[in-house]
Amino acid sequence: MRKLLVAQYRVGLEPIAHTYSIIAFDPRAHEMGVAVQSHYFSVGTAVPWAEAGVGVVATQAMVNKSFGPRGLKMLKKGLSARKVVDKLVQSDKGRDGRQLAVVDAKGKIAAYTGKNCISAAGHIVGKTCSVQANMMLNKKVWPAMLRSFEKARGPLAERMLAALEAAQKAGGDIRGSQSAAMIVVRIRSSGKAWEDRLIDLRVDDSQEPLVELRRLLSIHRAYEHCSRSDLAIEKGDMKLYLKHISAAERICPDNVEIRFWHAVALVDKGMYREALPLFREVFGENDNWRELLRRLVPLGLNVDDKRMKEILRQ
Repeated sequence: MRKLLVAQYRVGLEPIAHTYSIIAFDPRAHEMGVAVQSHYFSVGTAVPWAEAGVGVVATQAMVNKSFGPRGLKMLKKGLSARKVVDKLVQSDKGRDGRQLAVVDAKGKIAAYTGKNCISAAGHIVGKTCSVQANMMLNKKVWPAMLRSFEKARGPLAERMLAALEAAQKAGGDIRGSQSAAMIVVRIRSSGKAWEDRLIDLRVDDSQEPLVELRRLLSIHRAYEHCSRSDLAIEKGDMKLYLKHISAAERICPDNVEIRFWHAVALVDKGMYREALPLFREVFGENDNWRELLRRLVPLGLNVDDKRMKEILRQ
């Protein structure tokens, strides 16, 4: 027992991320990803690893962090997910306390659960995902994750989050919950890493990390619409701009900045009447937005002095 306690609670060495996670592959959307929740501080710094065009790794339980970068390096060299898992496990003296899952860019998936992972522990490799968990309240957790993921509809990120929520509903980590994370990357690399990492969200410390992760994912989706609206306005497509900016506002109705830039775009296109109610709401939240609007004029905002005075009176 003493050896077990020392192994499980030693400080300053390997992190102890007893947790549940999912790695998944979506060939239709050309995305692959990983999502995780744990009663462990900042689980996103230890468990999830992903690289566009290469693959995804989840390393947990008595975490061997090196499995992340080493696994991706092996995948980059052309090794399959199965070979990567086998090589990493075979090379590790602490293998019996590890849990590992890997998906490669061809959609092949492999996983491993060491015999000394604290129960309830196990994994299931599905057609397009692997679910794995250890130190769970019961053995229902990871099967519930698989069922939820396979039944869910929509983007990969939302389906992975649904799997995490199903795990929590089924019992989750026996200790409770603290942190969560999610990464989604493209299956094929464009050579532009900043564009190929589609989602990278972390909740480091929260009483309800999955609630917070869902909130962050919603904000992320809103800002995706904002980015698309920016592209539309650059191309002069006002109809498409309004479609995306309105979608962003529906997702995040309390986000003042989205409304501010919506109003600015309307003014720039001469749509003053439509912009005034938005400015009225924004200025009512914080008077600093008036000053920011003034600072946009020297940068080329298309508005004359008369209109500007009218706007600033809102």
